[in-house]
Amino acid sequence: MDGVGPNGETLLDYSVFDAVRSGFSRVVFVIRRDFEEDFRERVGRRFEDRIDVGYAFQQLNDLPGDFVVPEGRVKPWGTGHAVWCAREAVDTPFLAINADDFYGRPAISAVGEYLGTLEENSTRFCMAGFRLESTLSENGSVSRGVCQTDSEGLLLSVREHTKLERSGGRIVDAADGSEFFGSERVSMNCWGFTPAVFPLLEFGLKRFLQAHSAEEKSEFYIPSAVAELINGRSASVEVLPVESPWFGVTYREDRPIVADSLAKLAASGDYPSPLW
Repeated sequence: MDGVGPNGETLLDYSVFDAVRSGFSRVVFVIRRDFEEDFRERVGRRFEDRIDVGYAFQQLNDLPGDFVVPEGRVKPWGTGHAVWCAREAVDTPFLAINADDFYGRPAISAVGEYLGTLEENSTRFCMAGFRLESTLSENGSVSRGVCQTDSEGLLLSVREHTKLERSGGRIVDAADGSEFFGSERVSMNCWGFTPAVFPLLEFGLKRFLQAHSAEEKSEFYIPSAVAELINGRSASVEVLPVESPWFGVTYREDRPIVADSLAKLAASGDYPSPLW
């Protein structure tokens, strides 16, 4: 909810703005039930005259089958669970993104165009693949999912590297010493799905809960869920290479860099200022 744009716009404002001008007709916010009223008042209402607004709720006890919340569990179940929680609010091909990242119009538009070619029951999904070098922080290491694709651009795997940083003109993972060129495509949680993903996620969520529900901090992440779908040949995912600048506040020191980047985009005319 931190305002980082020239006129106090949040990163979420930019995502919704880019979605509207890329042809999306509805936005569904996945939030916790306990701050629904505050969120509707502070966020949702300012979009209601620009796009159809809906809500879904990620609740700990919203679990498939007979699973129950283990005693002591307070941490949310992760991004894969969050998407699954939107199953009753979404009935068309959709874009799934983080609320606190800046993806840019090229990425959001590319996913939208791809989704426009799909039937509602298609298991052909997609993701925006950002260049690794454009997603690093100057203020410390970051964790990124590096994608491996086949000759047709279909995703084969996403390998998580947890301590990526620049070092002596190189990009390295300080955790395992591996090096990168910077042109590798990484997942920043900018996915294109159809409603067919919901039963597939439910199956994966059940498997996850059987194996990890007793762990207080375990989470069902989208990349790992997608990896299972690919390995089981239940779905395919095309990696759409995009050159969008990605911004995020991983460290406190990143905030002025993000604010400056957004101010430059406004000054260049890429975005109006104020945004709305």
